[in-house]
Amino acid sequence: MNRRASSDLSGAAQEYLLALRSAAVEETRVTAATVARHVGVSTQAASEMYRRLAAEGLVCQAEGRELTLTQPGRAAADGIFRRHALLEWLLTSVVGLGWAESDVEAARLQGAISPRVEARLDEILGHPETCPHGNPINVAIAARRPAGVPLASLEAGDVATIYRITETAEEDPALLSYLEARALTPGARVEILARSASLDAVTLDGPIGRATLGLRPASLVHVLRGEADPSLFHRVPGRLRTG
Repeated sequence: MNRRASSDLSGAAQEYLLALRSAAVEETRVTAATVARHVGVSTQAASEMYRRLAAEGLVCQAEGRELTLTQPGRAAADGIFRRHALLEWLLTSVVGLGWAESDVEAARLQGAISPRVEARLDEILGHPETCPHGNPINVAIAARRPAGVPLASLEAGDVATIYRITETAEEDPALLSYLEARALTPGARVEILARSASLDAVTLDGPIGRATLGLRPASLVHVLRGEADPSLFHRVPGRLRTG
């Protein structure tokens, strides 16, 4: 399926493909039941949608009811994610919306832009290789970028650079809003002040002072140890940025 065809999928179909793409990126197992819980529908409804997507050659079901994207399905999902990411860059850096709100608005708009508009957005935004949260736009880009490690794996005294907010974390609007409010965004330098398994918390010093995260949320934020190469972090051209 080409990029134009992926944009012609229904909003629901796009959401289901993105759910499988996210699972593949985070290396988690997905069934119709897990996606049903995520999108707020019955398992029967999710199964029916995946049967349709399988009939189109976009999804296959392995043993144990595990769902995976086919190669055309991954290409379609990457196309959807790319449009979503471009819209997020536009909404956050140019329009001035917050991370959580821009994610919702981008989901509403991602199926409505034409390939011509998509190409123009990519050009004026400076050809971003990631979404604003640092997640690679496609498989090829992901393959040549470092993996990073979970913030929760660091110990007191460690210094690191926020690298990406995983796609699983993107599903939590409250977490996104907290990270943005504390300036814990890709490229930010942090120092771990304390890590406590008994208190289930990581305390760090970030760009605007101390911040505390539970170990579970901290595991969804990936970092690079030490100072990271600034070229890894996209910046929208200054003439477009809000503020």
